[in-house]
Amino acid sequence: MPFSSLSSRCSSHSIHIPDVPGASFHSLQASLVTNLSSYVGEYYYLNHKSVQIDNLSFCNVSLAYMHRDQTDQTNVQVWLPIDTWNGRMMGVGGGGWQAGLYPENFMAMQGAIGQGYAAVSTDGGHSADQNLSDWLLTTHGDIDYSSLNNFAAISLSDTSIIGKSIIKSFYGNSPKYSYWSGCSQGGRQGLVLAQRYPEAYDGIVASAPAINWSEFLVGGFWPQFIMNQLDAYPLSCELDFITNAAVASCDGRDGVEDGIISNGDLCNFDPYSLIGTTLNCDGRWLNISRAAADIAMAAWLGPISTNGISLWHGVGLDSNLTSPSSIASTHCYSNETCIGSPNILSSEWIQVGIARHPGFNLRNLTHAQYVQVFETSVQQYGPIIGTHDPDLTAFRDRGGKLLTYHGLADPIIPYKSTRQYYQAVASIDPDVRQFFRLFEAPGMGHCWSMSGLYPSTIFDAMVSWVEEGVVPENLPAVFSDRDGVNYERIICPYPEQAVYNGHGDPTMKSSFYCLAGR
Repeated sequence: MPFSSLSSRCSSHSIHIPDVPGASFHSLQASLVTNLSSYVGEYYYLNHKSVQIDNLSFCNVSLAYMHRDQTDQTNVQVWLPIDTWNGRMMGVGGGGWQAGLYPENFMAMQGAIGQGYAAVSTDGGHSADQNLSDWLLTTHGDIDYSSLNNFAAISLSDTSIIGKSIIKSFYGNSPKYSYWSGCSQGGRQGLVLAQRYPEAYDGIVASAPAINWSEFLVGGFWPQFIMNQLDAYPLSCELDFITNAAVASCDGRDGVEDGIISNGDLCNFDPYSLIGTTLNCDGRWLNISRAAADIAMAAWLGPISTNGISLWHGVGLDSNLTSPSSIASTHCYSNETCIGSPNILSSEWIQVGIARHPGFNLRNLTHAQYVQVFETSVQQYGPIIGTHDPDLTAFRDRGGKLLTYHGLADPIIPYKSTRQYYQAVASIDPDVRQFFRLFEAPGMGHCWSMSGLYPSTIFDAMVSWVEEGVVPENLPAVFSDRDGVNYERIICPYPEQAVYNGHGDPTMKSSFYCLAGR
């Protein structure tokens, strides 16, 4: 359809209201956006390379609806390229507590339409400016399970139906293929779609997925709990020193010294060996304390019960423990005193989701109380938002394909959580690699980071797998070390490992190959 015809169809009078089971629409607005020019970097457009957009025109269809017999309102936007549509739909996932429609994520939607996709996303029933307590708790202080279920899964299925309906109404044709792209919350969303709504998307990229939601959010508070128990809050430089020492100790075990740990399974580093070591911390000389070693070990091993039994995974030894969103972050004042600075997702989840009181004091939790919080989180919320059902049979049988990567240096969601899920799927279907592949990215933090291997072609690999049957045997990636040396590498599908051939240029991906097993 020519530009003039499509642009004239960007009207609420020309686009049909979708038919979504259990939903009642009360608003559909369509607005034409012209001459959009933008640069969308990888950080905003996760799972993709950066995109340059020049003079793009698209129709923004915004819809609002309610589920019958409920008081919720859910908003969905569908962005429709006017003259560059490639015949495909892309669902764009969210992050943190946000399902998808928030300012940073609009950049990802721009990236999608810049590549010709019709982009669709949802707010999951709450706006970006709401606190967790605003939508998870009722006015009486109880859990709003309807709102949580909508955020966790229902709105995601609705969005797929809405997107396909609006696309057909606008272009006159349904999308040939529908894809999902998300990381973190968006990764969890992708997996819940594969688990519960297998017909929603043909291909799903679900990276660093926030699955096992109930476990990892409480588990992420464990290093802060240990700080409170010890009444010790180390300076960032102490924990950074320990992390750097772990990397230095384990770096060369893959045959190449490049500043990253390629296989954490081969690394056993003892932080207690550093106690008493002197370091210069921004002009202040100090010794590594036992408390700093305790906290690093707590982050690496994960939470334990009062009987010493592991409750959940810890993060990788090369994870940044001190960035603002990391699990062992502290905040220090000019008088050199420090306090714990927990990841807000973990602290809010415990305060609102478990204690049901936004002002709940986390400082005085006992070990037994912490374990009770963990168990309550798993028992109460696992079935709703845990997103760890390993039975993907229906998704497999309909021909769906699933790809995910997880940074081995992720400081928020333990990479072993995703590995555990993949292994659970494999235990049901030994031929799991025929439709689902996991890529563990050495040195990379949460979803994307300046250091480590970022597989920017994973979404393109998904499209090729779905449409052409090209199996992603490995993914290319690049990174730069602290000296500015550029490295080209490959990331292999788990459980394969990228191995140096022993004689080639270690900065070239041709010097590495995938070795089966571990």
